[in-house]
Amino acid sequence: MSKYKQIREEAYEANMQLPKLGLVLFTFGNVSAADRELGVFAIKPSGVPYEELSPKKMVIVDFEGVTVEGKLRPSSDTLTHAVLYKHWEKVGGIVHTHSTYATAWAQTLRSIPNYGTTHADHTTVDIPCAPPMSDEMIQGNYEYETGFQIMNCLAEKGFSYEEVEMILVGNHAPFTWGKTPAKAVYNSAVLENIAHMAYLSEQIRPHNPKMKDALIKKHFERKHGPDSYYGQ
Repeated sequence: MSKYKQIREEAYEANMQLPKLGLVLFTFGNVSAADRELGVFAIKPSGVPYEELSPKKMVIVDFEGVTVEGKLRPSSDTLTHAVLYKHWEKVGGIVHTHSTYATAWAQTLRSIPNYGTTHADHTTVDIPCAPPMSDEMIQGNYEYETGFQIMNCLAEKGFSYEEVEMILVGNHAPFTWGKTPAKAVYNSAVLENIAHMAYLSEQIRPHNPKMKDALIKKHFERKHGPDSYYGQ
């Protein structure tokens, strides 16, 4: 039995959730699953339709972005995943999609305001939008630099990757992560739902006010605080 069997299966199962959840079109997305002990992750191969995927087709890559095992070329976003895994030791899964509403927000270079309790159930802050790269970064190793674009944005805002597990990359699209690939996919679906509702809220009421801090705090802490009770 291959020592990579488990992460290949985890990556496959997580990738197959993306079309089921309506988060991808054609091959526009990828999920990876990490094995910290082995120092590698499994990721979707580039350009392969979801209906043609299998666990064996997942490509094994190390945290430097070097292919360790697999006959196919890994996702074009592989280096972004590698950078995040290398620097964020508690992440076990990463998702990148071009889901419609989250990507629309990214294209406007706007963070998603915390308008309601669904948003607050998952984070107390606006979903951040990383500003576009500098020309120097764009002309360099683009996918590699995307990882630093994400990390720099969180650092500048004072956010921890363990507390904020989703981001919009300006003019690009969303990335999410989690302790497991399944949690990263969950976060991707939640982000798309939050983005959709925020868009509709602004259509119904332009200049819609953000939810007040006391309500944000209540909803987040009832699910994640020391005395959490929601969903328990």
